[in-house]
Amino acid sequence: MSQPLHAATLCAMLCAALFPAGASFATDTGDVARGRYLIAIGGCNDCHTPGYAQQGEKIPEAARLTGAGLGFSGPWGVSYPTNLRLAAAQTSEDEWQSRARRNGLPPMPWSALQAMSRDDLAAIYRYLRALGPAGEAAPAALAPGQAIPTPHFVFVPQPPTTTKTSSR
Repeated sequence: MSQPLHAATLCAMLCAALFPAGASFATDTGDVARGRYLIAIGGCNDCHTPGYAQQGEKIPEAARLTGAGLGFSGPWGVSYPTNLRLAAAQTSEDEWQSRARRNGLPPMPWSALQAMSRDDLAAIYRYLRALGPAGEAAPAALAPGQAIPTPHFVFVPQPPTTTKTSSR
């Protein structure tokens, strides 16, 4: 006859599943887990983790959110996905909150960040801080008309295409 699992054992099993081995989490694990969840449902890895669109969850958590040199160009110039881990390591939580409330360059969905609660933004910050700094800073944004030295997506609206139909 098996023994029932105690709450502490269940908690330990859950933490072992959620947190990678060897990771150092100096912050509240509840906030860290919530931040991980918000990053996942917010699609942050899609742009801020190199190769995530192609490999998805195969990319180890320790290699995620390090920014990218793949740009997004449009009428605003060229923007690059920030290395969120370095950004969190280099700012206070109050600075992080303030930055999330300001608009920035496309295609970052700034309105989604602005709709988040202060607690949600704090959880994301604490998750990023728990991951620790890694990687290099993303390239600086470029003004319109500057040469683009990196691969980039072009976000420029195109006119509709029309097809000719035969008139019989």
